[in-house]
Amino acid sequence: MGQKINPLGFRLGTTQSHHSLWFAQPKNYSEGLQEDKKIRDCIKNYLQKNMRVSSGVEGIARIEIQKRIDLIQVIIYMGFPKFLIEDRPGRIEELQMNVQKELNCVNRKLNIAVTRIANPYGHPTILAEFIAGQLKNRVSCRKAMKKAIELTEQADTKGIQVQIAGRINGKEIARVDWIREGRVPLQTIGAKIDYSSYTVRTIYGVLGIKIWIFIDKE
Repeated sequence: MGQKINPLGFRLGTTQSHHSLWFAQPKNYSEGLQEDKKIRDCIKNYLQKNMRVSSGVEGIARIEIQKRIDLIQVIIYMGFPKFLIEDRPGRIEELQMNVQKELNCVNRKLNIAVTRIANPYGHPTILAEFIAGQLKNRVSCRKAMKKAIELTEQADTKGIQVQIAGRINGKEIARVDWIREGRVPLQTIGAKIDYSSYTVRTIYGVLGIKIWIFIDKE
C-alpha cells in the first residue's frame, strides 16, 4: 500500500481534504470534472507561456476550486507569486478572461485569487518542478535529489522521500533511483503527508518524479 496508493486519497477526510469543493448530480459529474481539468490546465499554460524564469519553476503548489451555483472561486497557492501580483497589475484579470473564454461560462462568475505560501520548497509540486529544471539542464540525478532535500530542510519538514524513474542520466536501461531523509510513515493515516508526481521530458526520454513529504502528525 505504501507504494501503490496516492497518500492524499488514502487520507481524505482525516488529515487531508479535497482540492475541489463542489457537488453535482451523477449525470453531470463528469462535466464538472472536465471543467476542473480545463481550469487547471489553462492556468498552468498561461504561466508557462508568459513566465520568463530561467529555472522554469512556475511555483504553483496547488489550485483549489470551489463551485457554487453562480460562482466559481479559484484559489492559486503559489510559492513565488511575484509574476502574477507584482509584475503587472492586470495579469490576474487577463488570466481570468482566458479561463472564462476556455470554459465558455455565461451565467456564472469566475473569481481568481492568489495566495502566497510561506515555505515554497516545503511543497512537493514546487520541489518536483525544481528537480525537473535541474534534470533538463543535464545535472546528475543524485545531485538534483540531494539539492532538493537540502532545500526542504530549510522549510522545517519531518521527512522526505524523492524517487526518480526512467532513463536516469541517459543510460540505456531504465531504473528507479530514490533517496529518503527523516521519517516518511506512509501507513499511518494520522500522519499528514504531501505527495506529488511529476513528469519531465528530457533529451533522452521521459522521467517520472515522485515526492513524499511528511509534514506533521495530527
